[in-house]
Amino acid sequence: MSYQSRKQIILKIVEEKGEAEVKELAQLIDTSEITIRRDLGQMAADGLIYRTHGGAMKLSLVNPPVSFAQKSGVNAEKKEHICRLAAAEIHDGEVIFMDCGSTVFRLCPFIKNKKIKVITNSLPVVYELMNTEVSINLIGGELDNERQAVHGVMATEHIQRYRANKAFLGVDGISAENGLSAGSEKEAEMTKAMAANALVTYLLCDSTKLGRNRYLTFAPLQLVDVLVTDEQDEGRIEGFKNAGLRVLNQ
Repeated sequence: MSYQSRKQIILKIVEEKGEAEVKELAQLIDTSEITIRRDLGQMAADGLIYRTHGGAMKLSLVNPPVSFAQKSGVNAEKKEHICRLAAAEIHDGEVIFMDCGSTVFRLCPFIKNKKIKVITNSLPVVYELMNTEVSINLIGGELDNERQAVHGVMATEHIQRYRANKAFLGVDGISAENGLSAGSEKEAEMTKAMAANALVTYLLCDSTKLGRNRYLTFAPLQLVDVLVTDEQDEGRIEGFKNAGLRVLNQ
């Protein structure tokens, strides 16, 4: 069966039920779970569904804005692998920063039952962690409608008032030669502020971001303590290890 045919069946099932698991879809369509995961990843990237841990959900049921849901669904398998590794580093009683990155957002399902405090500038993170074991501190400031996140001078000052055990941050690009890069100054400012006020800084970065240089280079690699990635090629991560970063990839 072609991808287009499978896509129509998946859309119909998800629309009727609201959500569906990978195993269930594989059985109904009579194909492998690997094929279904690949299909769901493509459909999420195209904005047709919201990729959940283990399956898919129709977009109208998702709390975060559709545009953010679409972005968080891109490279979903890689992001889930990264977030499993990151969640294992978080322990009850800790205070953590979480920024507005789409990979960081996918950390939420893995920490809902942890007795921790989260300081964040991300509205989707707040939506996802409401009514869970997690205590939330929402950073104040100006709201960026496109990213559904709070930025600005007041947001930076808010962050500076607190100290966290760990910061879990995203980035648009990272290279061993040039360090960290971002698509805008306000995103870079949030990253720097959270890292400066955390004892340990984790960068959640899928393999597509490695070796990538974006619009604004804003910090050296030394801003980060731990790189959490899905990349398995030692050649691509050797430079980060040589720079002193601890690399979590399996």
